[in-house]
Amino acid sequence: MQALELLTTRSSMPRLIEPGPTAEQFAVMQKAAGRAPDHMALMPYRFVVFQGEQRQRLGSIFQAAAQAKGLSEEACIQASQMPLRAPMVIACLLDYQAHEKVPRDEQFASAACATLLLQQAAFAQGLGAIWRTGWFAEDASVQAALDAKSEDTIVGFLYVGTPAVPTPIKPEKAIADKFSDG
Repeated sequence: MQALELLTTRSSMPRLIEPGPTAEQFAVMQKAAGRAPDHMALMPYRFVVFQGEQRQRLGSIFQAAAQAKGLSEEACIQASQMPLRAPMVIACLLDYQAHEKVPRDEQFASAACATLLLQQAAFAQGLGAIWRTGWFAEDASVQAALDAKSEDTIVGFLYVGTPAVPTPIKPEKAIADKFSDG
């Protein structure tokens, strides 16, 4: 896929099946994430990868959070099944590091850029991916289960696999309206 096509047609792929990324494809994804903007080379991000049976551990984390929230039994079971929607789920976290020249918001932006680059590298290799957040990303028990420090946060969960159907390309947005002369 050509770079401009990749950038101008990016759309999430919610229907993912096996196989997930090969070791070689995942290495390219990691390399791309390492190119995120990163003031002072802090690398203020961390990724926890769940694939194969490891996805059940993430499902258990989600289920426990849903139970603690008092959700219905059906919703708790559904929560446990969410990580099984893709062959690989990557929990993407801000790994905040106190630094006088790099505020937390800038570090969060770097972590978000690294997450987007993971997704774009997946797309560039013919894989599909969707970046999910929701209340699980903000839940303290989920964050604790992923060893997040109190000043860290979950940027999102990147689900990666093979597209089950052709990726639906969303219509272009009227983005020009968001630009003005200085």
